[in-house]
Amino acid sequence: MERVGLMAWIGALGAVTVAGAAGGYLGLVTGALPLDLGVGRRARPLGPQTVDIAASREVVFDVIAQPYLGRATRAMREKVTVLERGSDMVLAAHRTPVAGGRLTATTVETVRFTRAERVDFRLVRGPVPAVTESFTLTGHGSGTRLVYEGELATDLWRAGQWWGGLVAPRWEATVAASLGTVRREAERRSALR
Repeated sequence: MERVGLMAWIGALGAVTVAGAAGGYLGLVTGALPLDLGVGRRARPLGPQTVDIAASREVVFDVIAQPYLGRATRAMREKVTVLERGSDMVLAAHRTPVAGGRLTATTVETVRFTRAERVDFRLVRGPVPAVTESFTLTGHGSGTRLVYEGELATDLWRAGQWWGGLVAPRWEATVAASLGTVRREAERRSALR
């Protein structure tokens, strides 16, 4: 009887361990369980990604800033929620589908605006402890060159580096999709003028 009790206890402990690991993973992926230990921090670059846009810097800047500083479209309201707003900076929650759309990752970031020149993002809460990013706008011919660059940092040495290797490609793909949307909308607005 004692052996059966021990086996049941070991089985229950195993189930709790698996459930805890799965919950921790889901928490990290969705940003619900941010992990910022500051130990064994490693950083990796994000980008650069460059997009040439047939629109003025002012139009491109307005397209980027609209969901944060202006009235967001319905589609953008599903992706971005402004939590706090100042004159040149907002605190915003960004929602991104992950795992084939079965989960939603939510990051919270500060977004700082330098009119028609740059937009800077700094992660406050998300799947990694630190991300800084910038969209820089420069004149290019009769249009605008938008350059995205950033840095993603993780903790826990090689384990964190492995996690960053999983997160960074998805992060950059999300940014690439956003840059494509900015280009299309800015060129559409420019054509209407």
